[in-house]
Amino acid sequence: MYLAFTGLIIVLLALDLGVFNRTPHEISLKESTAWTVVWFLVAGAFNWVFYLWACTQLPPDLARQAGLEFAAGYLVERALSFDNIFIFVVVFNYFAVPPRFQHRVLFFGIVGAFVFRAIFVGVGAMLMRYHWVVMFFGVLLLYTGGKMAFGLGEESIEPERNPIIKLLRRFLPVTPEMDGERFFKRVNGVLHATPLLVGLLFLELTDVVFAIDSVPAIFALTQEPLVVFTSNIFAILGLRAMYFMLAGALDRFHLLKYGLAGVLIFVGLKMVWWNGVQAPHVPIVWSLGVIAALLAGFVGLSLAIPPKRS
Repeated sequence: MYLAFTGLIIVLLALDLGVFNRTPHEISLKESTAWTVVWFLVAGAFNWVFYLWACTQLPPDLARQAGLEFAAGYLVERALSFDNIFIFVVVFNYFAVPPRFQHRVLFFGIVGAFVFRAIFVGVGAMLMRYHWVVMFFGVLLLYTGGKMAFGLGEESIEPERNPIIKLLRRFLPVTPEMDGERFFKRVNGVLHATPLLVGLLFLELTDVVFAIDSVPAIFALTQEPLVVFTSNIFAILGLRAMYFMLAGALDRFHLLKYGLAGVLIFVGLKMVWWNGVQAPHVPIVWSLGVIAALLAGFVGLSLAIPPKRS
């Protein structure tokens, strides 16, 4: 199943870059909305096929639970990736990446995320067998959710101060200007990185940081690594389209961070308290309902209550 899923993702990415986005262009609101719907439907179709396959391997009730766990994991990852969109906006503005090249950067960012998430899920599957590790990540999610709820630790993002970016500049000179969609450029025979590569590297680094929260959060909903991996990857696949659709309207969802904080606190409590040791597990149907209600509620409040203008 892992091999089949990996093959499917390779085909989807090849179609994405090699067919539908072969020519660099600025993604319009109409196109990004259409692709957001397409990726959502593709994830839903995969979940249905996954459920049918699970029915051949498991009793019907466990197969149904696996399908619901995929849906919950997908929803959590899509919600938590909302913060990624803010990072995308900051990085693209900082490095002055033209809109027509942003899709290319995000595409290779997704490829890198696929590799890093596979590593995170593999390591997490081994570590989550130990109760103290589950407790540790549960406390981490509670801490992160509390910080997000109270607006603590919100600092400006400065790529130039990132130690990895500094290390790159030390060993590989960086050109100050773009060279089309290229990541590398030769200047007087010397290989240079373009700002496009620096931006891509920074996006990869931030995705690794976000994965520290999102992967354990999905492990709080399911103990099956295949469900964690597939739901995580499908959510990431739809992230680019969601970025192009929402990049200009982030301020309209000013209260969503409280919903995301609620999700992190809820899954943190599932790991720390409702973990089958201190207290019984929360059924996956209830978990899915709580997560959906938190996100839908704060999206609705964001639209109903306009942000304060400073």
